[in-house]
Amino acid sequence: MMDEFYMRDGKLIARNVWEELIISIRKAVKEDLQEKEIAKKALMKELVRAVDERIPDAKFGVLFSGGVDSSLIALLLKKAGKDFTCYTLGFKDADTKEPEDLEFAQRAADELGLRIKTRTLDVNEAEALIKKTVKILGKELNNVVNVGVGGVVLGCIEMAKQDGVKHLFSGLGSEEIFVGYHRHRLAEDRQAECWHGLINMYERDLLRDAAVASGTGVQLLTPFLDEKLIATAMRVPAKYKMNGEGSKLILREAAEELGLPKSISWRAKRAAQYGSRLDKAISKIARQKKFKYKKEYLKSLEN
Repeated sequence: MMDEFYMRDGKLIARNVWEELIISIRKAVKEDLQEKEIAKKALMKELVRAVDERIPDAKFGVLFSGGVDSSLIALLLKKAGKDFTCYTLGFKDADTKEPEDLEFAQRAADELGLRIKTRTLDVNEAEALIKKTVKILGKELNNVVNVGVGGVVLGCIEMAKQDGVKHLFSGLGSEEIFVGYHRHRLAEDRQAECWHGLINMYERDLLRDAAVASGTGVQLLTPFLDEKLIATAMRVPAKYKMNGEGSKLILREAAEELGLPKSISWRAKRAAQYGSRLDKAISKIARQKKFKYKKEYLKSLEN
C-alpha cells in the first residue's frame, strides 16, 4: 500500500506544497490522448493500478454511495479478490424522503454482490453526529458544506471502526479530473477549470477529510487523487468527459468496460450531503433550535 501524495508522515502537506505539486503535474502534461478508445484504455489501466496499489494488508472498507466512483472502486477491489465491507449512511424521519444514497447503495451492492452496512439516522442521532463533526473540524472548517459532507464520512467511519476497520477507500477527486461539477459546464475552458479545481481542493476537501481522518485515527485511500491517474485523466480532452447530455462520460464508459453495470455506471448522483439527506437534518434541527440560517446553528455548536 502506498501513501497518498498529499500526505507526509500522516499529516496533510501545506497548501503551497499542494499547489506546487498540481502545477508541476500540469506542466508535465500535454492533452495528447486525442483518440477516444486509446484514452479509455489508458484510463482503465491507471484506474486498476491506482486501486491495487492502495490495498492495505489490514482490514479495509469503502465509503459507498452506489455512484460510479465508489462502485467502480468496490468492483475493482472485488475483482482483485479482496474481502471488504461497504459503508453507507443517511438521515430519515417522518417528514423526509428515503435517502437516495442508501437506496442506490443497497441496490448497487446487491447487483455487485458486495457486503454492505448501512445506518439510517433519526433526528437525535443526526444531531449527535453533527455536534461531533463540528468538534472535529474546529472553528476554521465549520461550515454547512464541510459539516454535511464530513458528517457522512464520520458516520461511516464510526460504523467501520466497530468492525475494526481503519482504512477506507474514498472516491474523492473524481469530479475534478473527469469534469463532474456544474461549474465545469459553465466554464469556457473546462480543462483549465479542472486544474483550478484541483488546486482549490485543498481548502474545499483535503483540509476537511484530513481533519476527520486524523480525529478518528483512520486512513482514507483516494485512488482518484493518484498522481499518475490525475496526469492521465488530464491528457484526455474535455470533450470526452462532458457534453450537453452528461458529465464524467469517459469514466462511465471505462467503468462499463471494466464490468460495472450500466445502471450503476450512468447513475446521476448528488453530493454526499444531499444524497444522504444530512443537509436536510441540519436544516431541520436549525429550525427546531430557532435559528434562521444553518450556519448560525452550526456556529452555536462551537461553544
